[in-house]
Amino acid sequence: MAGGGSGGHVIPALAVARELRQRGHEVFFIGTERGLEARLVPAEGFSLEKIQIGGLKRVGMRQTIATLWQLPAGVFRSFEVMRRRGVGAVFSMGGYVAGPPVLAAVLSGRPLVIMEPNAIPGFTNRWIGRFVSHALISFSETARFFPPGRTDQTGVPVREEFFALPPRQTGSTITVLITGGSQGSRTLNRAARESWPLFRDSGLPVRLLHQTGRAEFDALANTFAESGVKGDISAFIADMPAAFAAADLVVCRAGAGAVAEVAAAGKPSVLVPFPFAADQHQLKNAQAFERAGAALLVTDDELTGMKLFEIVRDFASEPSKLERMGAAARGLARPGAARKAAEILEQAAAGKRRDIFIDSGPRYRNNNE
Repeated sequence: MAGGGSGGHVIPALAVARELRQRGHEVFFIGTERGLEARLVPAEGFSLEKIQIGGLKRVGMRQTIATLWQLPAGVFRSFEVMRRRGVGAVFSMGGYVAGPPVLAAVLSGRPLVIMEPNAIPGFTNRWIGRFVSHALISFSETARFFPPGRTDQTGVPVREEFFALPPRQTGSTITVLITGGSQGSRTLNRAARESWPLFRDSGLPVRLLHQTGRAEFDALANTFAESGVKGDISAFIADMPAAFAAADLVVCRAGAGAVAEVAAAGKPSVLVPFPFAADQHQLKNAQAFERAGAALLVTDDELTGMKLFEIVRDFASEPSKLERMGAAARGLARPGAARKAAEILEQAAAGKRRDIFIDSGPRYRNNNE
């Protein structure tokens, strides 16, 4: 699985792994001890084979040299693990940790199926694209990076609860969900804090649901309690489908997992791409949603409290626009992604009595975003 470390890589991989296990296959992961996979994978009952590998993008010379030194050993260990466990197919989510196992798959002639959730593939998936048996994509424009006839627009695995949410009729009060992911976003948190007095003084009937992340929760919670604005502020929202169900508008980053949930829920959104995402993939995701009429794109440096207030005020005055954007978002949803991925992996490994192998490892992440 090309990609781990963050939930955006590990959680979709686990969804595919569960589907494969239900179909009677033995599934295991390859990753590092530093990434999120080290905690989530064993908790789901899957084994994790560990390698050592670092990144090559936005790192110093010392890290680059260390990674290049680790690469041959990582490839050899991945090859030995695949040989020992009789691997019949390799599934990759992308990310630098996928380098060793993906190279081992290609060199050993094993079928390679990758899932590319972003509009523009990351470095590993772009480089390995010509060798894949099949590429599972979310955006139609991504197909141009892979050989003709080897792509399928499956989307990203998303919890079924998001697809089950009914369309919401906007009432007299507009409910806005603001979330920068489980870690929170300093940009979104700052803009939200700046907007509170503007909402209060305007008298606009608004309710804010805000996931701040743990780092800034205490400071924001105290200020919000004194702001006079209706709503709830949380460090972490455990039941995110319920929060989506209550929201008329979602303000969030534009990672693959976030936009997949927005589409599955059929929610209009304001997408604020993280400006330091690898290969600007969040910007490309947001542009694809904006072209489809499903979202409003606001860059990180544009988002201020005033900008957020003006956007919400404009949407509140034209609720039909929210309904149109929500319908456009649902048109981008791809249900059944995990099932489709499992079926394609089975086809790739057809005729071989072997295990399905999944590798999941970390990618660069800014802990404050």
